[in-house]
Amino acid sequence: MLRPRPRGFRGKPEEPYKINERIEAREVRVIAEDGNLGVIPTRDAIKIAKEQNLDLVEISPTAVPPVCRIVDYSKFKYEQKKKQKEIKAKAQKTVIKEIRFGPNTDDHDFNFKLKHAINFLKEGSKVKAYVQFVGRTIVFKERGEILLLKFAQELEEYGKVEQLPRLEGKRMSLFVAPKVAKK
Repeated sequence: MLRPRPRGFRGKPEEPYKINERIEAREVRVIAEDGNLGVIPTRDAIKIAKEQNLDLVEISPTAVPPVCRIVDYSKFKYEQKKKQKEIKAKAQKTVIKEIRFGPNTDDHDFNFKLKHAINFLKEGSKVKAYVQFVGRTIVFKERGEILLLKFAQELEEYGKVEQLPRLEGKRMSLFVAPKVAKK
């Protein structure tokens, strides 16, 4: 008995590259593993690839005529995946560290949290400092804003303010990004 397909099922994911008979152009510019073969009819290019036990892979479908390469498709896919992983690994990841204050935060607590923020900025992380207003403390919005502005002023030599204090619900937040070290 056949089971119905799950909702939203679209079959196998489509391959990112057209290979062999799926290439629709009449003529293609072919690049073999050993060099450039030039512009030839698609059927002939597929024959050449099959003789070498390889595949004809459409690399640049938007070019006129489309550019194809004679390669082992599974090896080609593996290398493309590897390149993507490498690019992803090299991408810089931004880390955001949060520091929480209350509207009545004392000087000692402020200085303690300030030291942590300085360390975070030296490591290269962004800092999100926020004042959490709990219950009736929402009436002290000005205190929270003054506290965050003082915090930003103390961190001036280590980072620059990305976003000034802004109230969102019961939270007033400020973002500080590390200064870029000059090489």
